Amino acid sequence: MSFYETLRHFADSYGLALMFVLFLMLCLWPFRPGSDRHNQTAANSIFKEDSDGQ
Repeated sequence: MSFYETLRHFADSYGLALMFVLFLMLCLWPFRPGSDRHNQTAANSIFKEDSDGQ
């Protein structure tokens, strides 16, 4: 079995499962307990130095 076939087999089985788990973790990260304060800070950071043209 060649190195390419070994990597291909890994990508088709464990690699796919690993990418799926990583995808789920990244999708659920903003909804973890205690992240509300960080989310609000990030959402309002663009208005930090907003002076409405004055």
